[in-house]
Amino acid sequence: MYKYFIRPLVFLLDAETAHHFSFAMIRIFSRLGLSGFFRSMFVIKDKRLKRKVFGIEFDNPVGLAAGFDKDAVLYNEFSDFGFGFVEIGTLTPKPQEGNPKKRLFRLLDDEGIINRMGFNNKGVFDAVERLKKKHRVIVGGNIGKNKVTANTDAAKDYLICFDALFPYVDYFVVNVSSPNTPGLRELQDKKPLSNILLKLKRANTLNAATNKVKEKPILLKIAPDLTAEQLMDIIDIVKETQIDGVIATNTTLSRKGLKSHLTIAEEKGGLSGKPLTQKSTEVIRFLAEKSNHAFPIIGVGGIHTAKDALEKLQAGASLVQLYTGFVYEGPGLVKRINKAILENDSAQSMAT
Repeated sequence: MYKYFIRPLVFLLDAETAHHFSFAMIRIFSRLGLSGFFRSMFVIKDKRLKRKVFGIEFDNPVGLAAGFDKDAVLYNEFSDFGFGFVEIGTLTPKPQEGNPKKRLFRLLDDEGIINRMGFNNKGVFDAVERLKKKHRVIVGGNIGKNKVTANTDAAKDYLICFDALFPYVDYFVVNVSSPNTPGLRELQDKKPLSNILLKLKRANTLNAATNKVKEKPILLKIAPDLTAEQLMDIIDIVKETQIDGVIATNTTLSRKGLKSHLTIAEEKGGLSGKPLTQKSTEVIRFLAEKSNHAFPIIGVGGIHTAKDALEKLQAGASLVQLYTGFVYEGPGLVKRINKAILENDSAQSMAT
């Protein structure tokens, strides 16, 4: 129904307009009391889907990636579509408009999206006010730096966001891999990245002691365009800083093999969707094998089918996240992935 009726209508709108329209409709449906209907349609409750990763128990391993609910507006409502966790953000200390519009483009022939949003958000303190309400789902906080903040001061921005969100999110994601903030990816280099992560680790210990709770897991989100040498550095950094895991991957700058017309394909920004499927899976496999499965990995990038999700899990991911696949395939994709995981687990149990 989604692909044949809803999506064609939504895709008549500009991509960013369609995003805001979809949010408005979800909010209206929720206020009309339709949450129970959506849960009956899309949520699978089965204890075999539960996963305990970096100390958190997830109802199922399929999450909504950061960038969709930047300002923590509908994180509870998205759980009605079957997600086991929702990652809000990327949030920055101060509100920022992001890059000039038009900045979001569909590549229909490739089932991809190019975005150069530029961390548009209303600021971490605005999001905190909405995060104070009761959570029906595990919530991750994806944090970044403001565009005007120099890289030499980047750690301050991450710390502001971390301290503000600490009481209200279940885990943190350090985003240094977006291609849409000038110079941000330079923070993936070993020295500046280790500096940021070590400062966040200290803040984690302090916040936990102050709030008399456990420390929150800290994950690092990386680009798919890193070399083998850079990926080995990431493994070393995770070991040295003792953060809790990696999210692989963010969007890519590569335009290799695209079918879409050059006027769209050559737009600046990060590319997500089907063109990223294989590349992100290869990064997951590399990290898992080279680290000897030393830390959890959340796999994201080009998951448009249940098979795509299973491949990422088999490559070494503990959990997966959707973004572009959710746009193209609709909420039914979450249910199909969870059903496939159950079927795959049953098949493996019978084989053994």
